[in-house]
Amino acid sequence: MSKTSLVIAIIALLVGAGAIALQFVPQSNGEVDQATFDTLENRVLGLETNPVTPGISIAYVNAEDAFTVFTNEVLGERQKAFDKQEEIIALQRQYMESAISKEEYENTYDLKQVELLQAQINISMRTIDILTVASGFSDVRGDLEQLREQAQPIVDEIKSLASSVRVGVIESEEFESRFTQARNAFTQLDELLTNLATSRIVDGANKVALANGYDLVLRAKNVIIYRNTAKLADITDMVKRELTESLR
Repeated sequence: MSKTSLVIAIIALLVGAGAIALQFVPQSNGEVDQATFDTLENRVLGLETNPVTPGISIAYVNAEDAFTVFTNEVLGERQKAFDKQEEIIALQRQYMESAISKEEYENTYDLKQVELLQAQINISMRTIDILTVASGFSDVRGDLEQLREQAQPIVDEIKSLASSVRVGVIESEEFESRFTQARNAFTQLDELLTNLATSRIVDGANKVALANGYDLVLRAKNVIIYRNTAKLADITDMVKRELTESLR
């Protein structure tokens, strides 16, 4: 049954229920007509033997798990960013333990921050390269190429900033200003890519739902507290297969 037919059927059921309720109203003389009871009985029996609406088929998707299809494509770049984060943590620990001076800490910390940002934008640039040649993203290939062109000045600025910090030819205020601008530009780029990937997860869920006859698909996080596994299906793996295919 189509969604339109289902809505019509529900409306018909509600109208029928309203008619039944009206027939409980006694006649003006205080007596109830026998024909009214006969009609009521026949309609109730009809509802019991011929249900109007079937059960709704519901599934759910773990979007975070599905997103790993994209992040797994850039594991090498992500590991480098993780390593930089670990270096920053180790540096902070050294300073807290008075193993290095404040000046040494501040100079090294600035460089590590830039190197981390450099590693993070490398993830984005690599992701753009992958999606640009992916068959499932051919409809936005032009947008991806344009996005790469717009992102290149950010890459160049971060590289330049890192060089300036290494040779010590940049003042603290200038560093903070340039670093903040570069980080904000990267954040915008990262959000665009995340939104694009998320939209493809939605597309994949829609495709799986239509192919398997699901009426409703939920997002698992912050929505599902309990599920009856016999009635609520997890289609995350099917969506991940759709996404993996789109990257070929």
